[in-house]
Amino acid sequence: MIQKIAKQTGAAFKLKKGQVLKVIDPEGEQVSDMVVFNAADAREKISSGKTLDFEENILITKGNFLWSNRSRKMMEILEDTNGRNDFLLAPCSPETFQIMYNNPDYHPSCFENFYTNLKPFGIEPDDVPTAFNIFMNVQFSADGKLSVDPPLSKAGDYMLFKAEMDLIVALTACSAEDSNNGSFKPIHFEVLD
Repeated sequence: MIQKIAKQTGAAFKLKKGQVLKVIDPEGEQVSDMVVFNAADAREKISSGKTLDFEENILITKGNFLWSNRSRKMMEILEDTNGRNDFLLAPCSPETFQIMYNNPDYHPSCFENFYTNLKPFGIEPDDVPTAFNIFMNVQFSADGKLSVDPPLSKAGDYMLFKAEMDLIVALTACSAEDSNNGSFKPIHFEVLD
């Protein structure tokens, strides 16, 4: 059954070893940040550094694994119809909008959506790692300069992730204007046995 994450919100849930998570961009050009924790010990969590190291690539897609801070496989990417994702940039936070957007007012953020949805699992704000940013189009020049360009995802694009252990997963419909070509849309997901 497809679950819907409204724009600028999030969700958290358990995923059993062997189950497959399908994350869908129903309307196109919408990023979904994802963090993952070991359901048996949430101190073990997704690691950008370990994943980029062991996969020997900064462009993580079909055929790659997402690794933990304890150097264990957490998820295998079975399918990626879009093919462009990011594992460099941290989830947007209230400070992101103050520092990068010069916006002192309240703004929804992936960081807040993560920690509020993960609270029932005993996961605190300081436990939230760098997210795997599904459909996010981060480009980098030869001199290392980063830019966040509009997502390349089209309506209906999706990714399939197979759980390599029992997991707690949190997903967002990203709240950063630059990440989503200036607009906010929902994200859909489905757990497949």
